[in-house]
Amino acid sequence: MADAGRLDGPAVEARLARLDALLEGLESAPGPTGGSAVEAVRLLTEVYGEALARVLDHAEPAAVRQLADDELLDHLLVLHDIHPDPPELRAARAVERLRPAVQERGGDVEWAGVEGEVGRVRLATGGGCGSGCGGGTTEVTDAVREAVLAAAPELADVQPVPEAPAPAFVPLDSLRRPQEAR
Repeated sequence: MADAGRLDGPAVEARLARLDALLEGLESAPGPTGGSAVEAVRLLTEVYGEALARVLDHAEPAAVRQLADDELLDHLLVLHDIHPDPPELRAARAVERLRPAVQERGGDVEWAGVEGEVGRVRLATGGGCGSGCGGGTTEVTDAVREAVLAAAPELADVQPVPEAPAPAFVPLDSLRRPQEAR
């Protein structure tokens, strides 16, 4: 922990997971109490989001950048739709953060941009790691999709760019005209 009473990354993640579980339970609870509790959480979230937006309104640009660079605050800014960076930039950063893990599994991934509301990535699967490393195309695509949509929920989907077929090899000799008999 950084300071007494402050939560480190794993402690925050544990609380968020517990919160998700509690909200899921409340949403499925019979009767009006569960609905009221979920509404209370929603209203509290909206008020805290407005407070955070007001903090950003009063902050210097360098401070806003520092806030956006903090992992937890980055997520809150996205959640409240007040992140200073455009969705495409956030999505590209998410792909870059995943890239070393994909490369470790013998593949590669890079951001290719946005078409409409769909994020596009170039995926290359490599055979360098063997069958036991879990680097399948579907797994990688799903992991990339999840990371990008968490960073840029404004996007409707994330899809790989179709791979262009490899150029066919044409021997040089076959391009030459045969000499005509004289």
